[in-house]
Amino acid sequence: MEDKDKELEIVPGGQAEEDALTEGSVDTPAEEKPVETGGTAAEDTETQPLEEIANEEETESESLTVMAPVHDESIKENGSLSNNGNGGSNKVWLFTSLALVVVLIIVLVKPPFATNKAEAVATVNGVEISKDRLYEELSSATKQSALDQLIMEELVNQEAVKQSVEVTESDIDAEVADLEKSFGSKEALDSALVSNGMSMEVLRENIQLKLLMTKLLEPQITVTDDEVKQTFEDYKSSFDTPEQVRASLIVVATEEEANDVIKQLKEGKDFAELAASVSLDEYTKANGGDTDFFARGEQEEAIEEAAFALAKDEISEAVKTSGGYTVIKVTDRIEAHSATYEEEKDYIRKTLVSNQVSELSNSWIEGLRSNATITNTFTDSSDDEANTEAAE
Repeated sequence: MEDKDKELEIVPGGQAEEDALTEGSVDTPAEEKPVETGGTAAEDTETQPLEEIANEEETESESLTVMAPVHDESIKENGSLSNNGNGGSNKVWLFTSLALVVVLIIVLVKPPFATNKAEAVATVNGVEISKDRLYEELSSATKQSALDQLIMEELVNQEAVKQSVEVTESDIDAEVADLEKSFGSKEALDSALVSNGMSMEVLRENIQLKLLMTKLLEPQITVTDDEVKQTFEDYKSSFDTPEQVRASLIVVATEEEANDVIKQLKEGKDFAELAASVSLDEYTKANGGDTDFFARGEQEEAIEEAAFALAKDEISEAVKTSGGYTVIKVTDRIEAHSATYEEEKDYIRKTLVSNQVSELSNSWIEGLRSNATITNTFTDSSDDEANTEAAE
């Protein structure tokens, strides 16, 4: 896709909102520390699920799910969430504020009984990993962050009850439907969730919290028609859809092999089956050769030139590419489309409202905290001293 002269920066879920929604939440780890197996088969490693550990003795530990919104800029750069069936339109990452989240499972541990500290939570080639060692890996700051997140959510939920504000399943369904439309399909959204290690259930929970905050802050929010129109004019290109094709590829080493592939396809061989068995492109062969939709400037020039010249369901001749020789089949096309104000006005209004929620969230939540009595009895030290935070 061509680079836009001006990208729409009305990112719902900007830093202010992220800070509010994840006050004290856990940052996504840059790299997880895997348990080394020494290269042995999977059956050599016996692992007791964390859920079972947490449930064995309720007085000992408690399992918490912490939600931390993905940074919008990282979504843009990552690319894993941008392939939506709409040509990688900027609109997709703009809409993810409602919002894709990274789920971090944290075991919030109360001081375990001395007799259980040596209990093994996993064995690796016969060597035990004790529960005590696992607990030591979970920092005190991480546990406190998880608790702060839960306190924030409880404050929002209590304020919603106080003001008789509700978010219905229909409200959440509508937001999920909008996300599915923005990603191009339900399957594309599901794939994005899986690639980010989260479930639809957690997404729906996060949407519910965001919608509650929006409804509670709505009296303080004003978005005029003029603002919506001006935003559309300023960022119109961000809503336009470029010409795109969806193609499947089979990559082989030589022109002779490519011609043999074309011969088999003409004889009725299934393209996806052939791609899975002979293609050298490991990424696409796992999907039967499918590349998903792409616009000009997003693929190797030789592949692009050939693909955009093909009609739907047409198969190319052997194309010389950097990976060898490629046989291309176009499976779908999307014509270029210039967005209209009527098509985009509701989306823009919703985004501008979300921006204002972002700006107001921090101070609003601090106000809730200052008017609440919060008793924090969590401690990660050997003493049992409680830390009490109270305000009238």
